[in-house]
Amino acid sequence: MTRVLVVEDDPQLVRALVINLQARKYGVDAAPDGATALRLAAARQPDVVMLDLGLPDMDGIEVIKALRGWTRVPVLVLSARQGSDEKVAALDAGADDYITKPFNMNELLARLRAAVRRTEDTPLVPETTLVETGDFSIDLFAKKVVRGGRDVRLTPTEWHLLEILVTNPGRLITQKHLLQEVWGVSQSSKTNYLRVYMAQLRRKLETDPAHPRYLITEPGMGYRFEG
Repeated sequence: MTRVLVVEDDPQLVRALVINLQARKYGVDAAPDGATALRLAAARQPDVVMLDLGLPDMDGIEVIKALRGWTRVPVLVLSARQGSDEKVAALDAGADDYITKPFNMNELLARLRAAVRRTEDTPLVPETTLVETGDFSIDLFAKKVVRGGRDVRLTPTEWHLLEILVTNPGRLITQKHLLQEVWGVSQSSKTNYLRVYMAQLRRKLETDPAHPRYLITEPGMGYRFEG
């Protein structure tokens, strides 16, 4: 059974979604706020998250960012915010789709099926706290990196960068996204921050930092982690 987590503080909309989803044999959990959503996501391991951005305790963008710290579960945003800036911000944070309220239920269900299909077509890396490569291992829970049997000392900024990349293996993470996540800025003029810190990470982790095997640059676009 496909499990859906609905994150929405409008009781009437929640009821409509639950009825429609259960009628189509989906398992449904509902959360009225961001904190409850994050607890349920960890406990219930949903296959898809449907998320409103205007939550009473935190912005939905923060929920997306928190989820992306440890899972690649598809996130469908359901929001009354129609500005392109809002959509870009949600997608940059890691949302997979953006559906504007009010929406047609059949369209929503079609988008949900598409998200599930994408997940099935490209199996996700099992949710794990340990990332192992041929040269080093990363314990995401302990925030610890070991290379050659020795702990590698990383600064908080280096760790934050590495964590974002390794929790999205094979996925291109844009310079803009990394700058926003790590430094809270998106100006292209700040890309020198990224170059400096990526160079430091490569010196600490790569066998040949000049020809990296794991921390790959996509020129002009961003970076990828290849496990």
